[in-house]
Amino acid sequence: MNIKQKLGMRIKDLRYEKKMSQKDLAYAADLDRSYIASVENGQRNISIVNIEKVAIALGVSLQFFFTNKYFDEDTKSHTKL
Repeated sequence: MNIKQKLGMRIKDLRYEKKMSQKDLAYAADLDRSYIASVENGQRNISIVNIEKVAIALGVSLQFFFTNKYFDEDTKSHTKL
């Protein structure tokens, strides 16, 4: 799974937990609904600025956003020096 897919899955999971539609999230984050859909599907490269907007709209910190099973596997492979 590439990073765009991981970010998309994380956003979708958090959105489901908050019982938000893509339209609700897009409105709260001041982004377009079709943009949210393409990010969730791993088709779009989301900027860090928009990741922050999405995290705020979902009511989570950036630290919490990236603390997840999707990102844990990458840190394990990069910890060896």
